Amino acid sequence: MAMHHVTLMDGGMGQELHRRSGKPASPLWSAQVMMDSPELVVQLHRDYIDAGADVIEVNAYTATPERLARDADGALFEPLQKAALNAATRARDLSGKPVLIAGCLPPLVASYHPDLVPDEQTARASYGRIIALQNSAVDLFLGETLSTVREGAIVARAAAETGKPVWISYTVDDSDGTRLRSGERLDDGVEAAARAGAEAVLVNCSMPEAVAQAMAVLSTSGLRYGGYANGFTAIDALAPGGTVASLRAREDLNPAEYANNAMSWLEQGASLIGGCCEVGPAHIAEIRQRLDAAQPWLQ
Repeated sequence: MAMHHVTLMDGGMGQELHRRSGKPASPLWSAQVMMDSPELVVQLHRDYIDAGADVIEVNAYTATPERLARDADGALFEPLQKAALNAATRARDLSGKPVLIAGCLPPLVASYHPDLVPDEQTARASYGRIIALQNSAVDLFLGETLSTVREGAIVARAAAETGKPVWISYTVDDSDGTRLRSGERLDDGVEAAARAGAEAVLVNCSMPEAVAQAMAVLSTSGLRYGGYANGFTAIDALAPGGTVASLRAREDLNPAEYANNAMSWLEQGASLIGGCCEVGPAHIAEIRQRLDAAQPWLQ
């Protein structure tokens, strides 16, 4: 295995919080728990830190101006963002470990729907609002589950203006990991993100098999790269404003099997790995155990 430093990211928040809360699914997904049971969010961050994650991401995936205006109340934007930052900071402080906190820059309207990406002016304004609130509390910015070349460039450019590291992560076609959900080529997305200031490129919220296909493309970027897959059987059923109740989890991605996939990405040169939806603390702990066992080859 190639020698390189590996950064272990956390796993999914929304599905895990949905399970732990025991409440019906909401279009606001993880943000609903932020309002109802904030301590669950702190504890889940802690669980990922205890599992060995080097990076935890702010729980603000659905707290965008566009989603809140559609599914709740736009006035919740600032309170939810601040609550999410608070939860991540508290978890790190309580853990006493020097983990990094990643700001969350998600699709503004809906996951997996490239046709709903706003125009550049609207997108820049909304991402600008998110970045302004998160900037003082995060160590880096992660644009994730982005489905178009244009979206990746907009997010990278907006976040790069802070001077903090920017990681851009695309979601790819589950049947062809070399193409974005938009049908555009992943390598075009990678190039656009790099030109706009990203220092790392990833693929996320896609099947592990598609993430593996993407590694060959990411490896040509000249940047750090990696991936974090989801555990869904398919994502087609998730409509804008819909709930996770419409999605089903795979039964073949237990911690050991997911870790097999993640370690194969490392063999392809990845140095950033973690988990997305349906990947929990036990999966991250299994990866950490294997990384530790692989030392000193992974430096």
